Amino acid sequence: MAPQGIGNSVQQEATNGVGGAHEDIRVLDGGFATQLSCHVQQPIDGDVLWSARFLATDPEAVIDTHLDFLRARAEVIITNTYQADVDLFATHLNMTKEEGYNLIKKSVELAKLAVERYLEEFSDARKPLIAGSVGPYGASLHDGSEYTGSYVNTVSTDTMKTWHLPRIRALVEGGCDLLAIETIPSGVEAEMLVNLLREEFPGTKAWISLSVGQDGKTTACGENFQSVARRCYDMNPGQIVAVGCNCTAPSLIESLITGINDDRKHNPRPLIVYPNSGENYDVDLGWINREKCEPVATFVHKWLDLGVKWIGGCCRTYAIDVTRIRKEVELWKSKH
Repeated sequence: MAPQGIGNSVQQEATNGVGGAHEDIRVLDGGFATQLSCHVQQPIDGDVLWSARFLATDPEAVIDTHLDFLRARAEVIITNTYQADVDLFATHLNMTKEEGYNLIKKSVELAKLAVERYLEEFSDARKPLIAGSVGPYGASLHDGSEYTGSYVNTVSTDTMKTWHLPRIRALVEGGCDLLAIETIPSGVEAEMLVNLLREEFPGTKAWISLSVGQDGKTTACGENFQSVARRCYDMNPGQIVAVGCNCTAPSLIESLITGINDDRKHNPRPLIVYPNSGENYDVDLGWINREKCEPVATFVHKWLDLGVKWIGGCCRTYAIDVTRIRKEVELWKSKH
């Protein structure tokens, strides 16, 4: 069981606006693997461990990547554990399961070191939050099902729960401020994780961020996005600090979140969005069509108007994009 009280200040600041008007809006970091590529020579995309491999092979590059985002004025950094898996670490890094578990804990330690170095440089800055990344079960299957959620039709919730439990426990024991439960393709898995938090980690806060379809209405698994997001928050508002989506095209966000709080306008659910750049991935060419994508920052004012409280970037967004997002957030605040 998690230590009681972890994340209480997170909940207060995220939902009550402690510290003045709009202080409840937080800027997240960007795509970790994207920014990490500026610090390492080895390929990242396509690796069975993705960027999590570098927790073991190049921890200084991990710290430097976090620092890039902090210097870009991100207020929340996310650990490099989206695809971290105790069993995969054991298999592909020749570790024991205990060593793999401790490597997940180490991800929080590296983020803490980055925060310490940042605060040494900017002593007047508000201390950033560290969110422990919890990616979907499908990321461990390496068959593309994390993008569709199809595995929920064949994998039991008990199996998914057993897989998630040690990852979450390691992050909590490592001392993260809250959990980033992200890129979850289905309501089945999302709701299981909300219940898991209540049962096993009652002192830990988290956000729930879904992956979505291309229609701007559904989860990646085909369910109504707003219905799933509402249920996830309403099931456990004491622990869930926000609900929303990530790693989708910025152009889809508005249709996904417009009207999501029509049923509770006087006590709206806090929303989180951190889209990708809008680029497309080609298996032969890699990421393409960046020149056709509007920068994420151009959408910021509209999203804030719609009630977004946590805002950042995902795949193919760099530290410079976070700087631009933060600038637009501050501009919006000055007008409201």
